[in-house]
Amino acid sequence: MDVPLPSKSERFYGVLKGVEVPVDRLEATVYFSIRLISQVAKYMTDHLSTTFAALSDPTRRAILARLALGETSVKELAEPFSISAPSITKHLKVLERAGLITRSRDAQWRPCRLEATPLREVSDWVENYRRFWKQSMNRLDDYLSTLEVKETRKHARKRKR
Repeated sequence: MDVPLPSKSERFYGVLKGVEVPVDRLEATVYFSIRLISQVAKYMTDHLSTTFAALSDPTRRAILARLALGETSVKELAEPFSISAPSITKHLKVLERAGLITRSRDAQWRPCRLEATPLREVSDWVENYRRFWKQSMNRLDDYLSTLEVKETRKHARKRKR
């Protein structure tokens, strides 16, 4: 079955390996929309997702735990870990992008400081679910209490007989 090519006005000419290739407008729109969305997703995620992604690594959590004690240098942060300096730098960049730390420079000393605002956002988000689970557990407790009362009454009737 032959599919007719779109008319000249409906064609979009894309460049594929240096050669202009006619592409249907719909295909081009879909292709470029997907590319645009993937680029936006890569660089513009929400703060909560970025924070959770940064907290997902145990090394980064250990770095944050150390920074909770106070400001310290990159060198001091790297000491307890058996990973290279570039790896520590990458971890610090992830934490910095998430807004969990700030880094500055004071001559040769490069101090890092914990920034707690993103952790507050995580805490607030988790708090909603904590309330939900507390209410669910309270309802379960009430239900189990009613079952226990019913069971006690049932056993009490058996004893009377």
